[in-house]
Amino acid sequence: MREKRSYAQEVCVKSAGKAMQRTGMIRPGCRIGVAVSGGVDSFVLLKTLHIRQGIVPFRFEIMAIHLNPGFDPQSHMPLAAWLSRHGIPSHLEVTDFGPHAHSAGNQRRSPCFRCAWLRRKRLFELCARYRLTHLALGHNAEDLVSTFFMNLCRNGRVDGMSMNEPFFGGKLHLIRPLLLVEKKYIIKAAKQWELPLWANACPSAGHTARSDMGETLKALYGVARDSRRCILNGLSRWQLEKNSLPDVVDAGEQESGAVRGEGTPFS
Repeated sequence: MREKRSYAQEVCVKSAGKAMQRTGMIRPGCRIGVAVSGGVDSFVLLKTLHIRQGIVPFRFEIMAIHLNPGFDPQSHMPLAAWLSRHGIPSHLEVTDFGPHAHSAGNQRRSPCFRCAWLRRKRLFELCARYRLTHLALGHNAEDLVSTFFMNLCRNGRVDGMSMNEPFFGGKLHLIRPLLLVEKKYIIKAAKQWELPLWANACPSAGHTARSDMGETLKALYGVARDSRRCILNGLSRWQLEKNSLPDVVDAGEQESGAVRGEGTPFS
């Protein structure tokens, strides 16, 4: 029996479905690694993909991947318990990426750049180990906007964040199913799903280049009453059109005839 979902939850589930359909994110039998940090975006992404397993008319598998940065080796225990209750396969690993990135030994790069580089490298290694075809990241619409303006202001490039990007000659696809969803809906959905989030112990939390751009954008949002909505909607449409498959017509969700795939544990 279909669970009753709130408006915010429906926004997450249906917007992800639209992005997946329009950009050809997944295919029958694909194996998706979901990078789960413990923050609200990636946790809602995991929950959303778990729901969509029962919506799409073919089987695909998901696996949660959590790389504990090492500030608090026990912080991910709520995630482990949640995954066990929902029967979702996982790889949970404690690293030293965070302390290393903030150490005196990291002189050349910012802590955030170094930590993110180490984390991305390890995620790619794990995707290869578990024979994953996709790696899903929890970036949202606000992340798209801040990245667009960071690329424009810092690099002189008109570029956003791809919804479906091939790596290693197409052996792995990096996907962002929540890129059309505003943060406010993600936060509401997480509370309504009662996801066991935990505080970020990183000393650089809230002091990143992305958060700095978020503060800068507040002035731009104040240009007119609807500026924020127009910027979010405009860039989301632009990115979706840029990544959409040719000749794909958005005919809406055909959920009534969907069959849930049973899936098997990862080996």
